[in-house]
Amino acid sequence: MLCVLFEALVLSGCTNTKEAIYFNSVNNSEFTSDVQDLEPVINSNDLLSISVSSLNPEASQIFNTHYISTLQQSTATNSLLQTSGYLVDQEGYILFPHLGNIKAAGLTKKALKNSITAELTNKKLLLEPHVDIRYLNYKVSVLGEVAHPSVLTIPNEKVTLLEALGLAGDLTIYANRNRVLLIREEGGKKKLTRINLTTDELFTSPHYYLKSNDIIYVEPNKTKIASASPTRQWLPVVLSALSLAVISIDRLSR
Repeated sequence: MLCVLFEALVLSGCTNTKEAIYFNSVNNSEFTSDVQDLEPVINSNDLLSISVSSLNPEASQIFNTHYISTLQQSTATNSLLQTSGYLVDQEGYILFPHLGNIKAAGLTKKALKNSITAELTNKKLLLEPHVDIRYLNYKVSVLGEVAHPSVLTIPNEKVTLLEALGLAGDLTIYANRNRVLLIREEGGKKKLTRINLTTDELFTSPHYYLKSNDIIYVEPNKTKIASASPTRQWLPVVLSALSLAVISIDRLSR
């Protein structure tokens, strides 16, 4: 009886090696990624850095006298970072110096840049203005079976799913690599997609590159779930009791 229980414990703790390896079926290959749709549109609550330059640096300075909104963000090391910028309000506008309210939500950075440049030129506020726009709160969240679940702020506005997992300390041995969940909001709707990291499907997936506010959830595998079950928790106690009983019976029989 003791041997049977011990064998059951060992088997229940075994993990399929193939399920613990990334892309275990991938050989030498070449994949083409579609990066044309990478630039996201601006949404409400986005925080933007907008800087303006021109042929007259002194005249440009009034448009860089700095930002009015402040946001606290947590980094990959769980420290708080305070960032100032133009916060897109719930109606989709930013308040820009000397131009007033400018519609930003629904535009790409390029479209907003062209809009501000045109306003500065048409109102003859600057000569040959140059506008630069960056996201200050481009972030993705990585949750579940990773070493360091985090909300990651991405400074270069471009990150792959694998890079995000790496920034979160990589998957743990208990991660289910067959069913990584990506939650993405598009057009006011949340879309849920399952991704299998043991095959090469990710490399041709539109989800290889992440978008701002994406959420990645890595669920636990069967081994982790089994270890949390009441039966698994009590099994070592039962085995210890049986071992003690066998020793006692052996000594009494002598």
